[in-house]
Amino acid sequence: MKVDDRNPSPGTSATSHAVYLLWTGGWDSTFRLLQLLLVHRVPVIPHYLEDPTRASTQIELQTMARISRHLYDAHPHTRDLLQAIHVAGAADVAVDADIAAALKAIRRRSFIGNQYAWLPAFCRAAGIADMELGVHIDDKVQALLRSFVVEFDHPAGYRSLRVDDRHAGTPEHTLFGNFSFPLFGIDKLGIGREAASRGWSEVMEMTWFCHTPVRGRPCGICAPCVYTIEEGLAHRVPRARRALSFFYRRLALPLKAPLRQVRASLRAGRPPAAPGVGRS
Repeated sequence: MKVDDRNPSPGTSATSHAVYLLWTGGWDSTFRLLQLLLVHRVPVIPHYLEDPTRASTQIELQTMARISRHLYDAHPHTRDLLQAIHVAGAADVAVDADIAAALKAIRRRSFIGNQYAWLPAFCRAAGIADMELGVHIDDKVQALLRSFVVEFDHPAGYRSLRVDDRHAGTPEHTLFGNFSFPLFGIDKLGIGREAASRGWSEVMEMTWFCHTPVRGRPCGICAPCVYTIEEGLAHRVPRARRALSFFYRRLALPLKAPLRQVRASLRAGRPPAAPGVGRS
């Protein structure tokens, strides 16, 4: 597993109260970064897992560098708090059998992405027991974990949530036991309102979300673009791409889940269920 540091500005040494944050340059994780640096004023160790299959990787890295430079200029104290970003290659992360099995078990009930195999595997390999994830209201993972989380006092001095250790051995604990969820009770619009009230809107508009950009602009049809539109931030997608997304979400997207079930059935060597059979 390779790790390198690509933040162009100086960092600080880790402290016992430093916060590990999965930062992608996106709306949710950037908002959390701002809370940590500007409200709680605690050291942050940001991590980014580079997915070689994602066309947006370089844009995300450039976005994080641009936001970092903005913060250093606008809030000089952040130079002593925001450490160099740790970039690891997702393809270099070995996924243990129990993590793969846990993801498979959860996917029988709710589809979540492949990143939820290599994210916990990375934390395990790196010895990180509390990586913050920007899971929020309207997120599939938030719905999945709602009955599993418990509040706790973070050593950095604020309250957060994590999967209760009482659920050890469950697929949910296996995948998410090394994470905490400080945004669990807020949605994207709520994030926008709080950011505006604190004067952070300029930074929030610098964030990036699309996985398959078209000529450097959001595509409108990848999963993050769809979520961005459906969760109230459609203005961030270009007008022409919003129109394309409208037809995609109504015509093509409803077919994805049934097709996924057919593929899973074929891989398992059993005939796919007929419509309405075996579903409650």
